Amino acid sequence: MNFLKLKMMPIMALGLAVALPFSSTAQDLNGLQDLQAIELKIKNVVQNNMPATVSLFSQRSGASGSGVIVSEDGLILSAGHVVQGSEEMTVIFPDGRQVQAEVLGANYTRDQAMLRIVDEGKYDFVELGDSNKLQEGDLVVALGHAGGYDAIRTPPVRFGRVVSKNFHHYFSTDCTLIGGDSGGPLFDIDGKLVGIHSSIGGNLKINNHAGLSGYYDDWDRLLEGDMWGKLQMNLMGAPDAPVLGVQVASDRRSRSLLISEVVPGSPAAEAGLEKGDVIYSIAGKRVRNLRELQVELVQHRAGDTVQIRASRGRQQFVRDVVLGKRGEIHQQP
Repeated sequence: MNFLKLKMMPIMALGLAVALPFSSTAQDLNGLQDLQAIELKIKNVVQNNMPATVSLFSQRSGASGSGVIVSEDGLILSAGHVVQGSEEMTVIFPDGRQVQAEVLGANYTRDQAMLRIVDEGKYDFVELGDSNKLQEGDLVVALGHAGGYDAIRTPPVRFGRVVSKNFHHYFSTDCTLIGGDSGGPLFDIDGKLVGIHSSIGGNLKINNHAGLSGYYDDWDRLLEGDMWGKLQMNLMGAPDAPVLGVQVASDRRSRSLLISEVVPGSPAAEAGLEKGDVIYSIAGKRVRNLRELQVELVQHRAGDTVQIRASRGRQQFVRDVVLGKRGEIHQQP
């Protein structure tokens, strides 16, 4: 896929991704022995998973990207924007062998796709992991056919850390990616698949991945061939993004958020919040402007209960609010 197009396509609002605090406490390295142990782990990740990391190419649309085989009978996970507009794609293995795959389903809102190899056989496949367990600072390994399939080299290996926690089944890492990597696999340090490369940020070292948790939620629909959602740049506009159901403005005097509107029937309304209330914190985190509110919301999911500290006139109070889904609260015209 053209690198410039890839930078502009899906999905995550990079500003939100990098605004979250970075921590390196998940896996600290102390001395040569720790480095040697990590090096051995990376070698094992690559050796075990390289054969299942494939290049994808559409004869019809000319689209290309990467994918990873996740079952012995040839089930492939990739990114939604890689398969968009294609009913089948050519699968190219690192050794140059080619087979055909049919595109099954895709959730374009989450940039997820599933394919299946049509040629019968037993294929190398990777072990699935749990992206929900990732923490900022965790070590990860990225594979993918960077720049497209190249017969004179295997998929390049990139190594880095998680730099933002999961939101809407997304997370960011500092693994360097380029065009052609889209749809390729991201592994934890134990070699389990935790994400699929989704989009390249303005900085090549801050890139976004669709977490395996999202694939698990949509697995049956993808397998059955459903296609839904749409590609977009801002995940806060996604239909299942977590929301309070309020419109807010910064209150300079209190350095907090003034509620200018409460959506009827929204979580905020159900919790008793009203127009004119001032919000000071969410889940114990101070929020002074819309950006800080968004950064805090991305730490949660729809259905989570968060504690809101607010005031009405001179009276301060606390409310528990169950976050709702944007698509259910803020209906699009």
